[in-house]
This record gives sequence, structure tokens and C-alpha cells, in this order.
Amino acid sequence: MAKKRTNLQDKKWLEPEGKLVVDVIEKDDFYIVQSAIAGLDAKQLEITFKNDMLSIRGYRPRPSEENGRYLLQECYWGPFSRQVSLDNNVDPSRIKAIVKDGILTVKIPRIPKEKKNIKIRE
Repeated sequence: MAKKRTNLQDKKWLEPEGKLVVDVIEKDDFYIVQSAIAGLDAKQLEITFKNDMLSIRGYRPRPSEENGRYLLQECYWGPFSRQVSLDNNVDPSRIKAIVKDGILTVKIPRIPKEKKNIKIRE
């Protein structure tokens, strides 16, 4: 019986990856990135932010190997990832992520743009 892989580091580099489906919401003070990740918990995800890019990676293990002929096979099992490019006005030190009821929510605070009043010379 093959060992089930749960560690992201164990992934084969040639293994194809699925693309995680996300929603990105822009608010005045922050961005919200949400995705349905049913069946996974926070330990099975890797979330990073570098060079204005949010990266989400994970591995969804197949619950069981079923013998037989598939009539319909739409679920994706295995490694997945998604990258979301954001503008450079975010504060990476305050990014927070939570998994609740099968939904991953990443809240990315925006840095307020300075408003500067310019004096007009007469």
C-alpha cells in the first residue's frame, strides 16, 4: 500500500498541480482572498507573500482509493496552488489567514495612501 503524502515538501516536482479557485475582494482598508478548501485544515496549507504576490499551496489527499469505473470524476486530488498579484500598497506584516467551516479567508491590510494638500503660490 502506498504511503499517503501529507507534507507539502514531499511533493514530486513533476507532478501536475491543480489551480485553486479564489475570490479577491477589494475594500478601502484591505483585500480579502477567499477559497473553499473543504476537507483541509491550516496545517495542510502554505501561504506566503513576496514581491506583491500572495501564494497559496496545498495538497488534498484522496480520501480512499475506490476500485471501479468512474462515471464522473470532477474532484481534484493532489497538489494545488494559486498566486494572486496585488498592488504594492499592502502591509505584509499584518496579513492574517483563518480556516473556518471549509473556507480559507486571507485578510491583507492596505497601507493608506497619503493625501497631501498642495499650496498654490500666488
